[in-house]
Amino acid sequence: MRPILALVAPQHLVRLSPVDLIIVVFYFVLVLAIGLYLRGRSNTGKDFFLAGREMTAWIAGLSFLSANLGALELMGWAAASYQYGILAAHWYWIGAIPAMLFLGIVMMPFYYISKTHSVPGYLKLRFGESSRVLAAASFAFMTVLMSGINMYSMALVMKVALGWDVHFSIWVSALTVAGYVALGGLRSAIFNEVLQFVLIWAGALLIPILGLVEVGGWRNLQAQVARNASAEYTHLWRYLGSFSDNPMGIHWTGIVFGLGFVISFGYWTTDFLVVQRVLAAKDLRSAKMAPIIGAAFKMFVPFIVILPGLLALAVLPVKLTGEAAAVAAGGHSYNEVLPLMLARYCGPGLLGLGITALIAGFMSGMAGNVSAFSTVWTYDIYAALIKKKASDAHYVLMGRWSTILGVLISIGTAYLVMQFLSIMDYVQALFSFFIAPLFGTVILGMLWKRATAAGGFWGLLAGTLSSVGMWAWVKFDPSALAYVALSRNARDMAENMYRGLWSWLICVGVTVVVSLLTKPKAENELKGLVYGVTDIPSEQLVPIYQRPLFWAVVVAIVFIVLNIIFW
Repeated sequence: MRPILALVAPQHLVRLSPVDLIIVVFYFVLVLAIGLYLRGRSNTGKDFFLAGREMTAWIAGLSFLSANLGALELMGWAAASYQYGILAAHWYWIGAIPAMLFLGIVMMPFYYISKTHSVPGYLKLRFGESSRVLAAASFAFMTVLMSGINMYSMALVMKVALGWDVHFSIWVSALTVAGYVALGGLRSAIFNEVLQFVLIWAGALLIPILGLVEVGGWRNLQAQVARNASAEYTHLWRYLGSFSDNPMGIHWTGIVFGLGFVISFGYWTTDFLVVQRVLAAKDLRSAKMAPIIGAAFKMFVPFIVILPGLLALAVLPVKLTGEAAAVAAGGHSYNEVLPLMLARYCGPGLLGLGITALIAGFMSGMAGNVSAFSTVWTYDIYAALIKKKASDAHYVLMGRWSTILGVLISIGTAYLVMQFLSIMDYVQALFSFFIAPLFGTVILGMLWKRATAAGGFWGLLAGTLSSVGMWAWVKFDPSALAYVALSRNARDMAENMYRGLWSWLICVGVTVVVSLLTKPKAENELKGLVYGVTDIPSEQLVPIYQRPLFWAVVVAIVFIVLNIIFW
């Protein structure tokens, strides 16, 4: 274990040994080699944007999870668990598992059989061109903003753990991702994401295992966190009966309805970053199983993400603060929890593996964002508005160039993250702007045949603008927090949850009212797009233990048990 005093110095906490350097360099070479190898298999639009639709359920499922398991998870939620305690685990359990199961069982049949390239593509089929363009533009904007998180987080790791120049680390990661995604398209991104999934677990397991050994187990960790912070930091549900009784300043209604329903269902079922991976499955059964496989692994990710933040509360000798305060004081921010813990526990060899795991996380998140941006830009903006009748080869070329463009734009957005207290406050604010209202539009389109094109467009627009408006209202008038988040004690994360809930309700309300005032499509035009007028193909006749619904029930039972254990 490294001396505690080493953690106080903000520069060069550790240095790479030759073994560490070889591990890191080998990883960069490997991911580029995969892109070069797959370049010859990504010459058509189907291959480049949907990986040929030939992925197995396991590959699609692990890629589905790995696309989400980037810096958002590794850095962001470690920071959030230091800031808010075990309440951050809600974003893995109630904020993920029900939505992932719903995607697999209910929504994937529509996405898959409609043969759409993207979620905005589905909206075109259901609501028309105007809804598709609005959704595509907002999604493209969100993805480049999100991609900046990964670049900024990687720069933090290099700053804290290695003392590398921020600009150098950003450009190395950006050019590497641009290279292998532009060369191999989604197929390259998926294969690298499966590799990154393994590396993330291998490297990130070091911190929780060594940390629990140091503190003497879970019970001792609870006692130390209660002494250094508060007892509320280690209970999942017990203190959510009042806004003022927990570190997040949130009520259980915000967790259940704002997060558990609106934000999580919006993200996991309509965010094309993750849905794109499932669309690459080779058949409908594989497409339905992929999110269920992802959900099974998702339940155990808190062990490598949330636990390090709690351990930091117990063992770190320095007090972490928000980003702005840390920069002003020359100290460390919430966002640096994971690299600080890595510096504490890892020596030569292990440090290289840990750093590579973090780099893999950043690469995974960046690749997910830029490949999704490339698809939506090419098919839902460029092909829809700029060049409608071009060859398949032309669109593949545009996909490669838009990948590079997306990376370059993302570099600029990396600096926006510094304006927020933590990475996750930034991310959840974006979700409340774009994902929550989009979910309202998509779910009504799939489940309600009376929803009209005008209703879909105006509902989505009203939901998005209202969310941005509520955010601006609180920024200019902090007393508005009592109305948006139902309490003056609410913290940033609580505000995001309630803002997402209100924007979803506004989107649904406007969609319903406008739809009732306008003429719907004929039922024969809705086949393959809406429940009730669509014949859903069933899986092949297989034993019960091979059916998606069976495994969805198993995952749901484990999910309930975990919530009871950590109540």
